[in-house]
Amino acid sequence: MSNKVGREVLKELVFLTQTDTTIGFVSQDPDRLTAVKQRPSHKYYIKAVNSLHTLKTFTRVPSCHKKRVRRANKTTYVMPNRDSYRVVKEKHHLLLLNRLKWAYTTSANLSGHSYDETFAKEAADVIIEPLKKANTPSSIFKLGKNQIKRIR
Repeated sequence: MSNKVGREVLKELVFLTQTDTTIGFVSQDPDRLTAVKQRPSHKYYIKAVNSLHTLKTFTRVPSCHKKRVRRANKTTYVMPNRDSYRVVKEKHHLLLLNRLKWAYTTSANLSGHSYDETFAKEAADVIIEPLKKANTPSSIFKLGKNQIKRIR
C-alpha cells in the first residue's frame, strides 16, 4: 500500500485514544464523529494540531495572543473565525497526530452522557492503548482581536 493511500484510509477512521486531556475519539472526518457520538450536527469540534506550524495553515492567531497560544498547555482557543484549536504537546497523543498533522477531537462518550468504556471501544475503528483514567477537559478561551474571554 502506498503512503498516500495509507493516509487516505487514516482520514476515515475513528480512533479511541488517550488524548492530552481525556480519553477521546479522534478523526479527520467530523461526520463519522457526529454519527458515533449521536451528537447534533451543528456543534463544532475542537481541531487538535501537532504543531504551531500546522496551526498557521488553518488560522491566524491575533498578535496580542501569540505568546499565550505558544506557551499554552492543555488549552483550547476559539479563534475570531469561531473555529477552535488546541496545540498538543503530550507525547502519547502526538504519536497519532504527527501522522495525521491534525484531527478533530472529542470526548469518548455519547453526547450528554458520561464515559462508558464498553461503548467507546465498540464505537471506535482503532483503539490505541494504554487508555488511562479520564482527566479534566481542556480550558477553553475565546480570543478576540484585542480581548480574551474564558469559556471553560
